[in-house]
Amino acid sequence: MKKNIFCALAIAALMVSCNNASPKMDEKPVEAEAANTGLKIAFVEVDSLMTQYTFAKDYSVTLEKKSNNARNTLTQKTNQLQAAVNNFQQKLNNNGFQSREQAASVQAAIERQQRDLQELQARLESELAKETQEFNVALRDSLNNFLDAYNADKHYDIILSKAGDNILMASKKFDITQDIINGLNKRYKPATKKK
Repeated sequence: MKKNIFCALAIAALMVSCNNASPKMDEKPVEAEAANTGLKIAFVEVDSLMTQYTFAKDYSVTLEKKSNNARNTLTQKTNQLQAAVNNFQQKLNNNGFQSREQAASVQAAIERQQRDLQELQARLESELAKETQEFNVALRDSLNNFLDAYNADKHYDIILSKAGDNILMASKKFDITQDIINGLNKRYKPATKKK
């Protein structure tokens, strides 16, 4: 009996001490308050960076041209293939082939043309994806190199990227987008065009 009373008292004392040690819901832990003071934060609007940074605009134009060229090439090759299929079908319907072997030969050539078109499409898509990846790496390197130099004077603890609504609310005083764009554009030297 004494043992049970002693255990109950020990459990009650433990519960009271635990309740006293935990912070209340409306209290902030001391460490969190210390960490929040003096923290220097800024953000950069990615959409604005992409539309106003000359390097990004130049590269976007280049990628758009390559994409259009690839699309035009594929459209032309698809039209040629469709014309060959239509011609084959018309000859087949009108008994325009002298033998089955001749028809099979033309059909095999059309199938090769179709495989070639699929391979061309895969190659062009791969080249465009690779070029886009290279652009993303170059853009990231350019931004990181600039931010290293920029932050040597500004001493931000954190610089966030704001894309869409991933930052739900932030004061405009933390927005350094235009400052970053101006600095990047001042630093950017476009590659000279080959004659």
